[in-house]
Amino acid sequence: MPDHRSDEPDPERLAALEKKLAAVRKTQEPPPQRADHHLSQANMAWRMVIEMVSGLGIGFGIGYGLDVLLGTMPWMMVLFTLLGLAAGVKVMLRSAKEMNEERAAEMADEEEDDRGKS
Repeated sequence: MPDHRSDEPDPERLAALEKKLAAVRKTQEPPPQRADHHLSQANMAWRMVIEMVSGLGIGFGIGYGLDVLLGTMPWMMVLFTLLGLAAGVKVMLRSAKEMNEERAAEMADEEEDDRGKS
């Protein structure tokens, strides 16, 4: 017959309680967030900004250089700045398409993994 006056807790009951608590914690904890996903989105955003700015800068530089050489002061600069803008937008849209394709492939892989677990 167990001694009810003992200050020591029953180790078997404590172990069972720990197992129950661990099971409940697993069901209630949120899924781990992928920090690399957020990081890759930030990297992609910076890449797109740099592509746009570099297109504008290169177009401006070529146009300004031609204006100085040819003496047609604002015209070539305006023309090549607009061409640089168009090139920057085109490259940026290509990057966005690439990012969407990667995201679609990731989602397809995740769905395939979920189907395999069921």
